[in-house]
Amino acid sequence: MYINKATKIVFKLGSSTIVDSKGNFKKRWFLSLIKDIQKLKKDNKKIVIVSSGAIALGQNYLRIKKKKLKIEMSQAIASVGQIHLINEFQKLFEKNKQKIDQILITPDDTEQRRRALNARRTFENLFKLDAIPIVNENDTTATSEIKYGDNDRLAARVAQIIGADLLIILSDVDGLYESISNKKSLIKKIEAIDSNTLSLVDKKINTYGSGGMLTKLEAAKICMNAGCNMLIANGNNFNPIKRIIERKLFTYLKVL
Repeated sequence: MYINKATKIVFKLGSSTIVDSKGNFKKRWFLSLIKDIQKLKKDNKKIVIVSSGAIALGQNYLRIKKKKLKIEMSQAIASVGQIHLINEFQKLFEKNKQKIDQILITPDDTEQRRRALNARRTFENLFKLDAIPIVNENDTTATSEIKYGDNDRLAARVAQIIGADLLIILSDVDGLYESISNKKSLIKKIEAIDSNTLSLVDKKINTYGSGGMLTKLEAAKICMNAGCNMLIANGNNFNPIKRIIERKLFTYLKVL
């Protein structure tokens, strides 16, 4: 199994996986994910989590229901929500006796060699401290011109920086389908992202998400060019990693 063979794994958590339809943090779900992660760590796997959800939690706390917001307002809301997000993470991981830390990254940190190398050293030292890095884009300083716009590609850049073997994107779908209208035709493996693959993309996104399947395939390109495999799987179930391993419901993007 692909997860068992990997030594460094990056998890990307979509907004819909950690925030419910009312904008509340899904504590029970997250606790089940922690149980899955603990099993991976017992096998000496190094784990990084790239998490969305700051804007959704910020909107819930501030009681803002408007979906379309100007970039500067989204940044302000994200700065509020990020506190709530990392506090939830810390409380639940601490409950399970696991140390975490927070890393906020901008595009320049991953695309400029000097900064990327410095970030890599930080990750490596955190692994030595047995801490799980929790990563998010630094929304408060990013602008519309340089902003990633979604955490799928951010997760791919993080995987590239640390030399990860596998990126697992947990979303609200089981993977990529052969037909947008037929949710039973799941594509199990992709070895090249071409025009035919891109034509299968459903461009619709969910309430809180800023990405979609297209950004996941763009993330896959980054991963595969860096020698990192990627899984797209459904995270809207308890113990999502256990479910992936047992039910084998995912799209696997494999480096040739």
